[in-house]
Amino acid sequence: MQSVFWLQCGACGGDTMSLLNMESPDMLELFREQKLEMLWHPSFSSTTLLEQEELLESLRYGRRPLDILIVEGFVTTGPNGSGMYDTYRGKAKQLLVQDLAQHAAVVIAVGTCACFGGIGNSGETGASGLQFVKNECGGVLGADYRSRRDWPVINLPGCPVHPAILKDTLCLLGEGKKPSLNEMQSPEEWYSMLVHQGCTRNEYHEYRVEEEDFGGRGCMFFHLGCQGPLTHGPCNKVLWNQRNSKTNAGVPCFGCTQPDFPQDHAFFHTPNIVDVPLELPKGVSRAHYLAYKGMAAAAAPERLTNRKNRV
Repeated sequence: MQSVFWLQCGACGGDTMSLLNMESPDMLELFREQKLEMLWHPSFSSTTLLEQEELLESLRYGRRPLDILIVEGFVTTGPNGSGMYDTYRGKAKQLLVQDLAQHAAVVIAVGTCACFGGIGNSGETGASGLQFVKNECGGVLGADYRSRRDWPVINLPGCPVHPAILKDTLCLLGEGKKPSLNEMQSPEEWYSMLVHQGCTRNEYHEYRVEEEDFGGRGCMFFHLGCQGPLTHGPCNKVLWNQRNSKTNAGVPCFGCTQPDFPQDHAFFHTPNIVDVPLELPKGVSRAHYLAYKGMAAAAAPERLTNRKNRV
């Protein structure tokens, strides 16, 4: 039996809601099958305050083994690195995070806030991910942090993380295996592809058949701020509720798995110069893009350009 402790920091609780949407198996079945014991969760546990404090004290000082520490939400380090904007029993919660992480066999950051700081990066909170601040390795645990298994923090970004990704990761850990991680310490199985690669609007993108307003079938990258060609994420590989994704439903990808999420510019606007996006798809040079897209638009099939007339 492996012990799990879920710590919530600066967060909206979206990753907890995602956990509740886990299916086949559901959350309870998963924990039973993988022999995981949830020691405490802020939404599900019914322990008294005294019992919670006794548990925390035994975990943070290593008197009780902690196998898996899951952290949801950004860690507040403000003001001025003190962490006193977010406290537990009068002390900075960042100290609690650091103490628990020192004794955990595995540490998982769930959601973009816990991974990279996320939405807390704006303002004076001093929001930090566990081992990254945006793209920069470090965070509250430091770039050199390693768990008891000598692993770095496993990052599962998303706003929120898809429950299938958390399920897959917990299944691997239940078997004593470590997922293969990319440079941002996220499982390659889920974060090696671009959101764009599974998008149902790919053909429109290739022929630069673009939308300037919502409701159409065309590509949303050129005018409506879609981050799909720029974002590594599983959104079109594993659908929400096994049914849909943002781009499938006609909503631009927000790039919520990216370290710099949320971006400084408006979500539904593509920064551009003379209709050429400032940020181009990964691996595409500007010169090749200008030449190719001009020819592609001229060669677009009528069935794509007349999309609005189709029923």
